[in-house]
Amino acid sequence: MAIPVIDFSKLDNGESRAETLAQIANGCEEWGFFQLVNHGISDELLERVKRVCEECFKMEREENFKNSTAMNLLKELAQKNNGEKLEDADWEDVFTLMDGVEWPSNTPGFKETMGEYRSELKKLAEKMMEVMDENLGLPKGNIKRAFNCGEGGNEAFFGTKVSHYPPCPHPELVNGLRAHTDAGGVILLFQDDNVGGLQILKDGQWIDVQPIPNAIVINTGDQIEVLSNGRYKSVWHRVLVGTSGNRRSIASFYNPSLKATIAPAPELLLEKTDQELDQIYPKFVFGDYMSVYAQQKFLPKEPRFQAVVRAV
Repeated sequence: MAIPVIDFSKLDNGESRAETLAQIANGCEEWGFFQLVNHGISDELLERVKRVCEECFKMEREENFKNSTAMNLLKELAQKNNGEKLEDADWEDVFTLMDGVEWPSNTPGFKETMGEYRSELKKLAEKMMEVMDENLGLPKGNIKRAFNCGEGGNEAFFGTKVSHYPPCPHPELVNGLRAHTDAGGVILLFQDDNVGGLQILKDGQWIDVQPIPNAIVINTGDQIEVLSNGRYKSVWHRVLVGTSGNRRSIASFYNPSLKATIAPAPELLLEKTDQELDQIYPKFVFGDYMSVYAQQKFLPKEPRFQAVVRAV
């Protein structure tokens, strides 16, 4: 079983548009994860992204990881050899790029390349949200407006998490990244060409997200699940590590503003007969949800939705 792979360029082909929309709808409704090829981001840019991120890890991150908490805790567990696993840490080197914060500065071309990449990914995220609007029968721009606190707003958060999962001497004792769902909206992942490890939970089984060079993996976060009133699901996923290969993972998140009010779209609470459907999810402020998520990221997601309810 493999997650869907969708040729995004066919969305602009009149003859193939309906089929492509249906494929994306299936990816959102049945999988929560799918891969885009021919997505409009040039191979030339993606190759530069690979190069500067690899160089950044080697020049600015690798030595610190060798003395990280995860490394030291794993050494202690390996020495004890008592069957325990490292449950409260991940085998991951990670930093986040966002506007208004300092970026790594010692890697030639890193800022310029990643700035260009983030700009292209944000456009792709907004195009994907418009496709979701269309498939859900919502007005064009509905999800974007919800995330940006209204028409013309520019308050949504767009961040890029640059991760590496180095070779691990004891992969049986630690996860690369513990199982979780993503808190936010639309996630766009540029993963390693060769080194696997990402898995999603589908029908009770862990399924590999197969590496495809220069594909962009899309997954839906908790807020898309709420806005769609459960039509689209955020999906549990994890990263396993191995003894060889340094897996690169660059995940960009298009999330609501912390001030945004999130609730099921009213249009999705009516059937074609105008009979009201149950509102499965509450209304809440995204910043309040993030406060809960920070404490419960690796716990079942359903209680998070209820814990965050307040009058807005």
